[in-house]
Order: sequence, then C-alpha cells, then structure tokens
Amino acid sequence: AVIETIYAPLLLGRDCLATEYLNDLMWRAIQRLGDAGHATTARSAVDLALWDLKGKLLDLPVYRLLGGPCRDSIDLYATGDDLDWAMELGFSAFKVTNPVHYREGTEGLCRLEDKLAKARETVGDGADLMLNAVMSYNVDYAVRVAERLRPFHMRWLEEPLIPGDLEGHVALKNAVPWMPIATGEDHHGRIAFRQLVERRCVDVLQPDLTWCGGLSEAVKIYTIGEAAGLQTIPHGGANTAFGQHFAMAMPESLMAEFWLGSDPGVPLDEVQRIPGVAVPEQGRLTPSDAPGFGLDIKEQWIIPDGTAFTADYFDKP
Repeated sequence: AVIETIYAPLLLGRDCLATEYLNDLMWRAIQRLGDAGHATTARSAVDLALWDLKGKLLDLPVYRLLGGPCRDSIDLYATGDDLDWAMELGFSAFKVTNPVHYREGTEGLCRLEDKLAKARETVGDGADLMLNAVMSYNVDYAVRVAERLRPFHMRWLEEPLIPGDLEGHVALKNAVPWMPIATGEDHHGRIAFRQLVERRCVDVLQPDLTWCGGLSEAVKIYTIGEAAGLQTIPHGGANTAFGQHFAMAMPESLMAEFWLGSDPGVPLDEVQRIPGVAVPEQGRLTPSDAPGFGLDIKEQWIIPDGTAFTADYFDKP
C-alpha cells in the first residue's frame, strides 16, 4: 500500500537514474509514518529495484556503480549452529545463535557459557567466533553475558538489546568496553545509526539492505561509520545479491554474513535457487558481473497467479 499510494505517485515520470534523489524523496515523504517499519522496508524494495534498473540501463554491475571492486572476492562468516558442517564447507569464521533469555538468570548464563565453550573448542583458537543475541537481553544481563564470554575471545556480541534503547547501548558499552558490540539489523535509517556512532556505543554496524532503506541508505550508513573508523558488515549480506555487491565495493566491509540454510551434505547451490545470486565456495564468493544485481527473475514469479508458493516454485518455466 505504501508503494502504491505514496512512492509510485512521487516517482512516476522522474529520471530513474537519479537514485540518490529518488531515495531522498521517498525518505522525506514517509517521515510522518516514522523512519522505520513497513514504510522503510518498502522504500528498501523500491530503492534496490532502481539500482538494479540503473545497472541494466548502463550495462554495469551495481558494484561498479558504487565505485568498482575493492577486493577479488568476499570473505564470509557462517551463521548457524552446525559448526562441523560450516567448517566442511570451508568457512573459517562463525556466528552461533543465542539459546537464552535474560529471564533465565544464572541457569541460562551457565548454558550459554557451555555452548560457547564447545563452539570455541570446535572451531579452534584461531577462528573468529561471534554470538547473535537477537535482542534477548537487558543491560544487566548483557553485561553478565559479556563477562561469561570473555575467555572465548569473541569477535563480537551481536544485537544484545532492543534497537530503541540507545541509552542502554551506551551503558552496556561503558560497562564492558573490551567486548566489541555489533548491531543494526533492526535499526532503520541513517539517523538511528548516526546516534549509535555519535555515542560510541557500537563497534560494527549491521544494516539490512532490505530493511534499512535500501542500498542508497546503506551507503549513507556506511559513510557515517567509516568516518568514525567503524566497519559496516550488513545483516545477511552474502545471502542476497544486494549485500554481495555492497561488500564487493566497500573497503570497510571486510566480510559478509552467510546464513547456512542447508542441512549437512546438501550443497549450497541446491538451497540458493534465485538465478544470479552467487554461492560460497570455501568460505568466499564473487558476485555476478552481469548488469544490475545480476538477478534473472522471471516475470511470472512476481505476478500473482494464484499458485501456491512451494519448494519447487523456482523450477517452474
């Protein structure tokens, strides 16, 4: 509804190559709705489509529109709890899921500590290891978690608090300055990230390009972080062509997240079914160099025809 009633009338008839201008128009048009939620997610979709169109019209991949590649391939980390399978696939950096909520108290801390001890033993001392808390803690519990995890030399603790608790993030960082904090997948828009950076309460920015306002907004977020000496590593970046192109072009996006969506023994290319989205090989990938994001989306996939969305949907002619 937001696309049809707000964005479409605003954009129709304008220069489709003016991606920065068009994104700014959309951003200003939804301020009464708030710079978050469904309106910003919808803006993300339109912005990404405009970048794809721009690339196709100019016959260039999006990473070249962003300034060109700054690396030959993208280093990845694997998200998921099957560490043996991730290692077999060639990954050398790992993020595990959170098993506890702050209401579980000391018992939960012990369970979490046991999980991370086993994870560190599995991947070895030389591998990057992260924990995704998924907003499951309050400040006090996050501090207690950080203390428990200190022996495991974590690369970062991710999204320990709800995104709206700016002061909580400040208090947490002040309490455990030695623990890198990553967050951002549920922060939307440049202002939320600017506030995190200005208060120096985060070490890694993690916008989701499909939620934060699109590629145009992610570049702004990246620039805010880069000016403060921070890395931007988008949420789920390597699982989408959008994040792959971003990581290929941004110097301070040193790796990308790949969520393991396959069971042990199932090749990753059997899980990634959208043509044009690169699949990791030995923990690295290189995005498509086809125009735009390189996606080969068939028109019948996006025009509702009453067909149920099933596992073999993308196999249909």
